[in-house]
Amino acid sequence: MPETSNNNLGTQSVTLFATCMIDQMAPTVGESTVEVLEHLGLQVKFVDQQTCCGQPAFNSGFRSESLPVAQRFLELFEAVDGPIIVPSGSCAAMVRNFYTDLFRDDQSLVERANTLNERLYEFTEFIDRFFGSDAIAGSCDDRVTYHKCCHLLREIGIDEQPLEMLSNIDGLEMTPMNRADVCCGFGGAFSVKMPDISSAILEEKLDNIEATKANRVVAGDIGCIYQIEGGLRRRGSTIRVLHLAEILSESIRNRKTGKATE
Repeated sequence: MPETSNNNLGTQSVTLFATCMIDQMAPTVGESTVEVLEHLGLQVKFVDQQTCCGQPAFNSGFRSESLPVAQRFLELFEAVDGPIIVPSGSCAAMVRNFYTDLFRDDQSLVERANTLNERLYEFTEFIDRFFGSDAIAGSCDDRVTYHKCCHLLREIGIDEQPLEMLSNIDGLEMTPMNRADVCCGFGGAFSVKMPDISSAILEEKLDNIEATKANRVVAGDIGCIYQIEGGLRRRGSTIRVLHLAEILSESIRNRKTGKATE
């Protein structure tokens, strides 16, 4: 992607790609994403016809089924101007890193995908690049820990930025997690095809989460969030799991209303 600098966006309008899981299972994450972006002074647009980026089929080896879905995504988002924001490291990675492989038999599609990729950003990446990791100065009186999702960390390269954003929230106590960068065991279809291995990986992650004594876990991908949340519930734990956009938006509301927590 081309080099850009903070506070040099050059537009007041962005388009949200909500992703399938957020749209169908976690709409509050999409709403929180919009709230944060609007707090930064941006107008957020939404393409009503958007569906999937094609990742589930592609990761399961069904390239022919993934191809028309990805082409549809390309057609829809080529038609919008300005940055495209994705509150999911895995979906952003699919478009940015794997469309060129999926479209490899059609050079024109590869070129179109590369052009689109120049203005597609994962949510955290976008804020850090154009506004800085200290852009959200909210408040929240709580103790949280952070899970580093695999795609966000390894495919998009987002490591310390979310932690820097969380550290900028007044009253928020960050408790480091042992092996925070280790997988939670979700991996999309992996958790279905390899349930025993997935569960073993998850159990280690849950042990490390509970050892932090945090009240909430923050992560950047809905798949990871639901994987961890399900495991904690089965253990009878009261620890909540939420998306980074949710705690950022909560902190913004708290600051506006003068509350420390909700």
